[in-house]
Amino acid sequence: MKKVSWVGVIMLTGILFAATATAPAYAFEIGARAFVWFPQYKGDMKIDSDNLAGSAINAVDDLGLGNEIYPEVEVYGGIGKHHLSLMYTSMDHSGLKNVTKNIIFNGVNYAAGSVINTDLKSKMLDLEYQYDLINLENLLAGFSIGLIGKVKYLDCEAQLIAPTVGESKDTLQYFIPMVGAGAHIGLLANLLEARAKVTGMGYGGDNMIYEGLAEISVTPFPFLDIHGGYRHLKMKVDRKSFFMDSQFSGPYLGLSVGF
Repeated sequence: MKKVSWVGVIMLTGILFAATATAPAYAFEIGARAFVWFPQYKGDMKIDSDNLAGSAINAVDDLGLGNEIYPEVEVYGGIGKHHLSLMYTSMDHSGLKNVTKNIIFNGVNYAAGSVINTDLKSKMLDLEYQYDLINLENLLAGFSIGLIGKVKYLDCEAQLIAPTVGESKDTLQYFIPMVGAGAHIGLLANLLEARAKVTGMGYGGDNMIYEGLAEISVTPFPFLDIHGGYRHLKMKVDRKSFFMDSQFSGPYLGLSVGF
């Protein structure tokens, strides 16, 4: 898989901030959002060691991991056609199961019949810049379409613990650049809006990531928005000894305060 360099990430981050800072001084916005996401989780993983290939593991069926609620926070700002945001998502799972097959995980053999305690912890940090190609403030209650550039940082840790064998874990830290598009439609003055975004990127082999969301937001009071929508995230990463193929799909609710 191609390596995304720190230099490239730092340069892209600088360009995004510079673009926002040098935009014309109009239509300024700044704010923060908090979300809770209720996705259905599907996931496969495979953790190799230096000398031993790992087993293909279904996280739900083999390890008993279930659906969880993910908290998310986001800060955002914009000037004119330039919009910048930073979102943090915590995606933690745990499970306890008497496994029905032999599992080789990071060089450790967990025999069938072992009781395995699993912790799968993932953090995501998304730095996103959107430039509006079309921005028609007077159509309906506002309409815009923009191009999106994003850098997603993944920090994952998978850990298996069994009383008869002990503990084994592996980690993955990775930067992934993504591109896409976003749209906004104002439906009722400043009270009701619809938004949609799609971003993604493919790499060498089967490595890929894409995500999309669609939402409706209501503004019952000035500076306060209530969000409701649906989000889908699919990512397949094969990096050194760590293979992960995960999918998350489900509704979310959010609240934002902005000026």
